Amino acid sequence: MNTGKRLVGVYTAYAVFAVIFFGPVLFMLWSSLRRNVDITGSLFDVTSPLTLENFTNLFERFEFGRYIVNSLVVAGGSTLLGLALGAPAAYVVVRRQLTTLGFVTLLARMAPGVLFVLPLFVLSIRIDAPSNTGLNYALLIVAHLIITLPLCIWLLIPFFEDIPISIEESTLIDGASPWQRFRTVVLPLALPGLSVALTLSFVFSWNYFLFALALANDRTLPLTVIAFNFIGQGSNDFGGLMAASTLISVPALLLTIFAQRWLVRGITGGAVK
Repeated sequence: MNTGKRLVGVYTAYAVFAVIFFGPVLFMLWSSLRRNVDITGSLFDVTSPLTLENFTNLFERFEFGRYIVNSLVVAGGSTLLGLALGAPAAYVVVRRQLTTLGFVTLLARMAPGVLFVLPLFVLSIRIDAPSNTGLNYALLIVAHLIITLPLCIWLLIPFFEDIPISIEESTLIDGASPWQRFRTVVLPLALPGLSVALTLSFVFSWNYFLFALALANDRTLPLTVIAFNFIGQGSNDFGGLMAASTLISVPALLLTIFAQRWLVRGITGGAVK
């Protein structure tokens, strides 16, 4: 009897959490297939007709394909650069026990993004980035390193700590240099951690709004800023906003699904010491 009550309680909790986590997502998908007049008329009218009009309007009103490319360039560039810099940095922090350096990088992640906007905006004007597409892309990628680099470092530190130093020392017999040990021994063993860092860094960078709003020009605007255009004074296109939000979430969702096996191994591996 107690076992039955316990199971009922467990499944009830599962149902509640499912509604909390998946309810907003399902509502977004459903609203993206409804006309704006139906959404504003009755928010939860399940009898309203479904249509793909919101999605077609996105590509008719905006150069949506270009904005997708812009988001991929900025998020992908900052993620790969963050990994390229963060993995060696995390390794050095662990092997040299530079905890102070690691803490300083964490402070940058903890600080609100608005603290960096003004200096980056002044730098953008000084180097004439608003009128140069290549420089603007580079500036946005560097700005998003404020998000991805500390994240990569602190996600990878536990994985490097779990790799015994004796494994690296065994390669000294073959005369391996420190870089060769890091590249051929440490990185393959830390692959689950790299997958976690890559996925989370990409998602955080992909969804970040503030830097692009302040620094991007008309040719480098990402999806997050374009979605902001659907809400304005005097007119609100909720259907278009939901359709844009749906498309914004697709790349991060696909990446998470693709890396799921390594992601689960990486999260559990970094949590158990």
